[in-house]
Amino acid sequence: CARCGTVLSSSRPRAIDRTLAAAATNVILIIGALFFPFIQLKGAGSYQSATLIDAVAAFGGGLTTPLVLVVAAFIVVIPFIRAAALCYTLWPLRFGRAPYRSATHAFRLANFLKPWSMAEIFIIGVVVALVKIAGMAEVSLGPAFWMLTAMVVVLVLENHNFCRWTIWRILGTHTRA
Repeated sequence: CARCGTVLSSSRPRAIDRTLAAAATNVILIIGALFFPFIQLKGAGSYQSATLIDAVAAFGGGLTTPLVLVVAAFIVVIPFIRAAALCYTLWPLRFGRAPYRSATHAFRLANFLKPWSMAEIFIIGVVVALVKIAGMAEVSLGPAFWMLTAMVVVLVLENHNFCRWTIWRILGTHTRA
């Protein structure tokens, strides 16, 4: 503060390292979650296994196709694009190099997409649904479920360590030079 000298905002120590690590982890977890089984159900002599893509596509067909696209975007596409944009922005900064071309646009996109990433809401919805069907069938959670759950935990850690001010400050010094 120019008047009283109090620090209003300061850089968080190792904010870029921690945010980059969390974003890269999320990219890997999202890709893995797409290909491993999400859930397995056994009941009445039947066995069913579904991937995350199967779970999203289960709603597909006819008038619900737009709903499927929105669900897929909120659960997978938006979190992936946000994590990839953070990696693109932070990778050169982590090593003390000039930012990549359009890094400011990528970082602006990552900030814009932050509230639209809804993987944690999906996980909560799945857990509620599992509680409801647990009495009707034997439910096993697959690796994709645990990957998305880990992604939610990593997102919480990323949000805790994320320092938008620090990153904008570094991007601003490189664009002026």
